[in-house]
Amino acid sequence: MKLTRDLVVFDIETTGTWIEKDKIVEIAMIKTHPDGMTEIYHKKVNPEMNIPDIISELIGITNEDVKDAPLFKDIAMEILEFIDNCDFGGFNIERFDLPLLAREMRESGNKFNWKVCKVYDVQKVYHLNEKRDLTAAYKFYCNKNHDNAHSALSDTEATLEILSAQVSQYGKNDQLESLGSFEYKVIADFYDDERKFRWWNGKLYMMFGKYAKKGSLQEVVSKDPKYLEWIVSAKFSEEIKVLVQDALIGKFPVQNSSK
Repeated sequence: MKLTRDLVVFDIETTGTWIEKDKIVEIAMIKTHPDGMTEIYHKKVNPEMNIPDIISELIGITNEDVKDAPLFKDIAMEILEFIDNCDFGGFNIERFDLPLLAREMRESGNKFNWKVCKVYDVQKVYHLNEKRDLTAAYKFYCNKNHDNAHSALSDTEATLEILSAQVSQYGKNDQLESLGSFEYKVIADFYDDERKFRWWNGKLYMMFGKYAKKGSLQEVVSKDPKYLEWIVSAKFSEEIKVLVQDALIGKFPVQNSSK
């Protein structure tokens, strides 16, 4: 790989997926120079907040692992020096890592405008060049070309063949029901299907209106109950209205409950 500028490929592990609130617990960067020389920067970070169990299971980092690690504000300048005047590479960094890193920098009193830098996001290149649509799945699982794509009947027939192939490859005893064990773990926890409320650090936050991403539901109840009364009378789903009505009388749902 020939370079004309220094390239920093990096990844961060965080307490969750909310760019506006979650915190970095680990950062790793490899800087490659045009002459082929490389430098590595790798540190764990104390996020000053709890790492949820589901996140610890995913990234292998616990609260105990970072309790004596430096705070982000204490290493912000050395990170900025490491990445100064560099291009960036990574997986999904345009949508997650870079915006979250910029927010952490801003909160530590530093400026980091990654949008003026050249970014090579391998996820974007991957998805643009290696399609993940029905036609690609048909070729992968059945080794057939989906010549009549977007015909409803043809798509349905192809899907049935793919499903049968998946049962044979991943299932047990050729039982369709065995595919039911394949579920993604939910990390970005939204309370409702419309994503009006989101869990963070054990509390619900609004994703809409004047309190969007600003305060927990408990805080809004305390500061502005009339705003919540408006929600009850406005055109929101019954699920949201019940949630807000309960909150107004001091009843709040618990994360990881049946909801």
